[in-house]
Amino acid sequence: MISDYKGGCACGAVRYEMSGTPIAQLLCQCQHCRQRSGTGHSAYLVFAQRDDLALTGAVKSWSVAGDSGHEKHHAFCPHCGAPVFVTFAAAPQMVAIHPGSLDDPSLFAPQFVTYASRAQSWDSMDAALQKFATMPTG
Repeated sequence: MISDYKGGCACGAVRYEMSGTPIAQLLCQCQHCRQRSGTGHSAYLVFAQRDDLALTGAVKSWSVAGDSGHEKHHAFCPHCGAPVFVTFAAAPQMVAIHPGSLDDPSLFAPQFVTYASRAQSWDSMDAALQKFATMPTG
């Protein structure tokens, strides 16, 4: 198991190190993730303990309500605009890192797809991945 994930933004102004093991690795095809990423989906490594995230450099953030009605806070580099991580009002201890920001993005191993019911026909996913129509509960 990997215990340290290191990465940062595209310009290098923001760097992070995350200790621990992700509790989930997923792809999301909801409308918000499509709009935010400018592609067909977003990717996330979700960690249970936000306190394990060591951050160097300042991030800016913006918030939006998810389908649950709870706010998600998107942190990004104020210089290059690259997304770095997401936090959640309903689960403030959790943090989701964008695997594209990892120094070694090959560490990302998606386990499932959320909001597959909103997938675009041109955004094909690995057929072996479990797909959920919305966000799984429990």
